Amino acid sequence: MARPIWTGVLTFGLVTLPVGLYAATEDHTVHFHQLQRGTSDRIRNKRVNERTGKEVDTDRIVKGYEIDEGEYVVVEPEELEEIAPGRSKVIDLAGFVDLHQVEPVYFARTYYVGPRGKEYVKVYELMRAALDRADKAGIATLTMRGKEYLTALRAQPGVLVLHTLHWADEVRDPGDVVPELPQRRTKVDSKELRTAEQLIDALTIDWDPADYHDTYEERVEKLVAAKRKGEEVVGEAEPPEATNVIDLMDVLSRSVEQGRSPGRKGGGKPATGKRQAAGKERAAGGKESEDLGALSKAELYERASAAGVPGRSKMTRDQLVKALAGQAA
Repeated sequence: MARPIWTGVLTFGLVTLPVGLYAATEDHTVHFHQLQRGTSDRIRNKRVNERTGKEVDTDRIVKGYEIDEGEYVVVEPEELEEIAPGRSKVIDLAGFVDLHQVEPVYFARTYYVGPRGKEYVKVYELMRAALDRADKAGIATLTMRGKEYLTALRAQPGVLVLHTLHWADEVRDPGDVVPELPQRRTKVDSKELRTAEQLIDALTIDWDPADYHDTYEERVEKLVAAKRKGEEVVGEAEPPEATNVIDLMDVLSRSVEQGRSPGRKGGGKPATGKRQAAGKERAAGGKESEDLGALSKAELYERASAAGVPGRSKMTRDQLVKALAGQAA
């Protein structure tokens, strides 16, 4: 089993729960070594004293805060820890927000949160279930590895997850960095807009991350294998040309027809498992045997997917319950 990268306590009102954080993701990025051209000699980075040019051991390196050019104040790790007594070991949930209020641009990294001991499992599950039913995220700050983070705690089926968030002043204003953004007064043709919405509807699918994988990594492996055998390397096709605004309506209409085609790539995947069983139950006209209010949001969404409830991806838990109850009626 993996070891936690951080341990401390999670506080929820007067409830204190000992927890650990575990990395939720792993890096599968293709990595290359740096070599000197024409040789197999590795190029390595070294920590070198700028003045003497000599390499310095890691245990002799300290942190320095520059207050003026060439003038530093040395800060020891213990001193950084001392100025945040207790806070470096506490995730204090200050409040709760609706998940849809947190824009994805604010999310940085994700960690699984686990209880530290079997005696805390009941309290842990109570908190997870409550967050799941409320469809909210707990907002807190966390000090970890010498840095303070804004975080959002939310429920997934069977586990609590903690997202580190960017601070507000770390998120750029799109108007400052993206040229040629549409102005607020920019209008779009209503017919084109309806057709674009029809295209989105035609291409709407159920989200399953297992349907996707890193094709670039595969192409790199094929490239390396081909070069090793001395074979010709075939490049990828060029991207398609930009759509001419004059042809926009025609292109949208043809795209809708293509998207509705039963043989289109990635579409029309049949329901399986629980979704298929739930669909058969509704097709037979049977009533729901369970109280919808007792289901988690993930379970409700699964049923909404099987029932084809429109707009389900943007619904809150309560909205999913109402939509499914309306269909059952």
